[in-house]
Amino acid sequence: MNQSEENLKLILNYVEKNCVRTGLQTHPMPEVTEAVVGGLTNHLNVLKRPLCPCQFYPNKQEAVQERTWLCPCDDMKKYKYCHCLLFVNSEGNPITEYLPNDHDGLTTYGLVSDPAPEKGRKGQHMPAEIKTAETVSHDSGGM
Repeated sequence: MNQSEENLKLILNYVEKNCVRTGLQTHPMPEVTEAVVGGLTNHLNVLKRPLCPCQFYPNKQEAVQERTWLCPCDDMKKYKYCHCLLFVNSEGNPITEYLPNDHDGLTTYGLVSDPAPEKGRKGQHMPAEIKTAETVSHDSGGM
């Protein structure tokens, strides 16, 4: 197996595990998933990092160093929002439920609820009322 095939296998494994971890799925149109996976694999081959293929970069090496757009990107980590439409709900829409009100994703897709709010990166995408309840329960724990 050559390096490109190994990198494709790594990306596919990552995608599968991230779907399980987040409770999301890949896009229902296989062409979308294949294009994004191909772009991530190409960037892994060339840049040695899975840089998001759905953004324009004046300097890809700088983008790798900044880490904002390494998959999973900051928006995916914080809000479960995938710009590339790789991680979506069953209708093929990215999750917008946790996005800030001024985020372009809300304007583009409207409110898209999280099908698995109990999954993902704990605390980073939870609604404020859940965070508040957790904080209150931790604060009243007598520590």
